[in-house]
Amino acid sequence: MRWRRAIGVAITVLVVAATLVTIRLWPREPLAAKIASSTAIFDRQGRLLRLTLASDHQYRLWTPIEDISPELVEALLLHEDQHFYFHPGVNVASLVRAATSTYSGGPRVGGSTITMQLARLMYGLNTRSVSGKLQQILRAVQLELCYSKRDLLEAHLNLMPYGGNIQGVGAASLIYFDKSAKRLGLSESLTLVLIPQSPARRAPGSDEPTDLRDARLRLFARWVEQHPDAASSADYIATPLRYASLRDLPFAAPHFTNVILQRPRPASIHSVNTTLDLRTQRTLERVIATYVREHSNIGIHNAAAMLVDYRDLSVKAMIGSADFFAADIEGQVNGTLAKRSPGSALKPFIYALAIDQGVIHPQTVLKDTPTSFGPFNPENFDGRFVGPITAREALIRSRNVPAMTLSSQLSTPSLYQFLRSAGITRMASEKHYGLALTLGGGEVTMEETATLYAMLANRGRLAPLRYLSDEPRPEGLRLLSEEASFMTLDMLRSAPRPEDSFARRRSGVQAAWKTGTSWGFRDAWTAGTFGPYVLVVWVGNFDGRGNPAFVGVQAAAPLFFRLLDALAAQEKLVEPIYRQPPRMERIEVCSASGDLPNSECPQVVSTWYIPGVSPIRVSQIHRRVWIDTRTGEQACPPYDPTHARSEVYEFWPTDLLQLFAQAGMPRRRPPPPADCQRDVPSGTPPQITSPVIAVTYSVRSGRVGSETIPLAANADSEVRRLHWFVDESYVGTGTPGVAIGWHPQRAGHYMVRTVDDRGRADSRELAVEIVR
Repeated sequence: MRWRRAIGVAITVLVVAATLVTIRLWPREPLAAKIASSTAIFDRQGRLLRLTLASDHQYRLWTPIEDISPELVEALLLHEDQHFYFHPGVNVASLVRAATSTYSGGPRVGGSTITMQLARLMYGLNTRSVSGKLQQILRAVQLELCYSKRDLLEAHLNLMPYGGNIQGVGAASLIYFDKSAKRLGLSESLTLVLIPQSPARRAPGSDEPTDLRDARLRLFARWVEQHPDAASSADYIATPLRYASLRDLPFAAPHFTNVILQRPRPASIHSVNTTLDLRTQRTLERVIATYVREHSNIGIHNAAAMLVDYRDLSVKAMIGSADFFAADIEGQVNGTLAKRSPGSALKPFIYALAIDQGVIHPQTVLKDTPTSFGPFNPENFDGRFVGPITAREALIRSRNVPAMTLSSQLSTPSLYQFLRSAGITRMASEKHYGLALTLGGGEVTMEETATLYAMLANRGRLAPLRYLSDEPRPEGLRLLSEEASFMTLDMLRSAPRPEDSFARRRSGVQAAWKTGTSWGFRDAWTAGTFGPYVLVVWVGNFDGRGNPAFVGVQAAAPLFFRLLDALAAQEKLVEPIYRQPPRMERIEVCSASGDLPNSECPQVVSTWYIPGVSPIRVSQIHRRVWIDTRTGEQACPPYDPTHARSEVYEFWPTDLLQLFAQAGMPRRRPPPPADCQRDVPSGTPPQITSPVIAVTYSVRSGRVGSETIPLAANADSEVRRLHWFVDESYVGTGTPGVAIGWHPQRAGHYMVRTVDDRGRADSRELAVEIVR
């Protein structure tokens, strides 16, 4: 019979054990999901930007136990429940002792365990009655069966009451001490253990309650029993603490924090570390407020700005309006996310695309003349046309006709296709915009504009902006070449800084910047890069009302540079060092035409170009003409120095000659040619000596792109320079009789051509094979 009884007992024990294990391991919702939490948003330095209310209107920030000071956890167990890890949720001895003291008229002694206190807080139990106490005990046992000790302790720490609608050590440490629970010192930890015992009486105000200080000293005495080395800190513990309150909670960068709160995130994440720099944010806010106040007399009442560190694409500051709380300007609208017409702020990307597609280089001469694009007859902002103008000048002076002309010459991608690839949202069809997209016919946000300019600064790679510190930075999608991005920013750096009579300091920091003014003077923009930053500035009204003062260069550009100067005073602005793009080189071109200088070009300038891509040819603008001094006509050779002299004239197309005349800058025309001029030979053209005719040049497969084929030619003694082309791609400039090297990239047939500085040419076919 004994062995049967033993087997029965064993089976019972196994069944009970299996039941308990099953209850513990049964999948259930974690305690954190049952308790509503606030959200705390921090800047990149860990400074609190905003603490929201939980859904039950409590300030309660769920904080994992690993993120709470170990001293606070130990002090809580010491004060509340030294046997927490050993009882099943109820400490019978403590309950009996508390009941005996209470009903015998002795001092009130606490008998509740941490688990029992958690049950009361979670389920809102009234534990002053016997039935309520029994319910509390049952709930405590239930919690112990379902959750681990760690989970229960963590939940209790996040539900402890701290007066008013403050609960949990996470929220209390931020509100009272402006620091995370992990950074609490011993004195602060002891205090946060004690306040929940009597939150109404011990909740700190402007001064620390005496009862709280005395209780801290008593608890510290018990702490010293466990940690004798802490005895030397007695004076520190006795010193009254300084507390903040709910009134001191920050509400910083409200537009930015609203964006963060609207972004999806895991339900378990309640503390958000962002990329924003609070110090920088406040600096820009002060500058914008001052600027708006100074210019209110001309109707400037609102502005927005966005600052991005393009090295890691982190958003450092976001000011969505001049005053978040100003109802008269709809201050709670976030201007950085609003779709607005950019005016000319997107023109740099037309020029970058044109560089990539071989339409221009920075010194290419464009025409700023009255031009019709179908029914569209664009004009410049000043209503004038300047005639021939370099691409660099056309961009920094924001001339509309050259930009429209370039946009019409783009192939794939067009400006529209480029913007779609760059992620510009809510765009209509390409047909809807036509060429008007060049002048701001579409709409973009400041965020999208900052992303585009960051792409230029990152040498043509597009990646999304980062708002959270733990967001990875992707490599990005290449939309422009390194060379086109570099040249475009180089052109934008040439723009002179606007005048600002209110400016108090000028930092001298160089910026690559561009303005924009929307149709009807509704929006004034300035966007650009300086140091490691991209800055976008907007001035206007959220209701779309126009104002003649809303001109990019007059309203937004001065604010852009004030913000730049303020940042320069705050930190050293150093632009990251980048290597020169590999395919980009410098070359001298004739300043009048933007082409390779012929022998008569009086002035040359240096420009960047991409070999094999940029349009390069020999200039034909300047030509030497021999004039018969007796007739005033062009002389016939042979030229007699007694009756002939030579002069250099500019040979412009007739449409540009007319434009020069209209602008009050007529060009001197050469005298009419004599009849003999038609049949006079123009000299001996160059003769290519390498590559050799009927020879196939071999390149080893492992040396493609590095082995060279010499290009050489003889020419007349008057020739100083020879310009070399392969399949219309410019290779380089050399001198007669001296070879230059060309690196073939593939096998096949090529056409090699050389042009001397008088425009005479020779060409030859070249065959290249790849051998192993």
